[in-house]
Amino acid sequence: MTKSANKAVKVEGTSIDALVKEGKALGKMWSTLNNVKQSTKANGFDTRLGKLLSTLKAQSALDSGQIPTHVLRTHGIHNIDRRRRSEALWFYENQAECVEFIKQSRKGFTSLTALQRAMKQAAKAEAVEAPKPAKAEVSNVGQSDGLVSDTGWIEHSETKVSVPLTRTAIVDTIVEQCTQNGLDLEVIIADLQSRLALQAKKEA
Repeated sequence: MTKSANKAVKVEGTSIDALVKEGKALGKMWSTLNNVKQSTKANGFDTRLGKLLSTLKAQSALDSGQIPTHVLRTHGIHNIDRRRRSEALWFYENQAECVEFIKQSRKGFTSLTALQRAMKQAAKAEAVEAPKPAKAEVSNVGQSDGLVSDTGWIEHSETKVSVPLTRTAIVDTIVEQCTQNGLDLEVIIADLQSRLALQAKKEA
């Protein structure tokens, strides 16, 4: 092999080694950025990005909490994909639940998108499996199944009471019924006084 040929091989070999080294370095960087286990660590990319976005969101003058574009530009994160920013913010705001969910997962997640989807599916499954709460029994206090007479008084065919009545409960019931049915409370009081006077005459 000639001297010039040896030189060419040496140059070519050096070039390939450099490219392989650069490729591996880029692959490692990409893996770090897109590995949920790495990016969600305390100093991971998504944790740090989410923390920054959360702070900027809290400082936003907009009622919606949206971060203006010029603020993103000022802080140098406007060129990060909007979806990635949104996912990082979601992760930071739900960090405790996310970390616990990741720990319980056997396979792990390739992205925050996959993590978010899995957590939503798990929440739906829990909602379906959760037993429905028993219907509370409705008290009949203050209600009537009787008919209204010409005098405006309700004639009870049967009074249903589920708990002992007190003066306060009766007064509250009368006030509530007057409010619900648009009745004048003073007129009701006058009717009660008339009824009491009539009852007193009968007993005399």
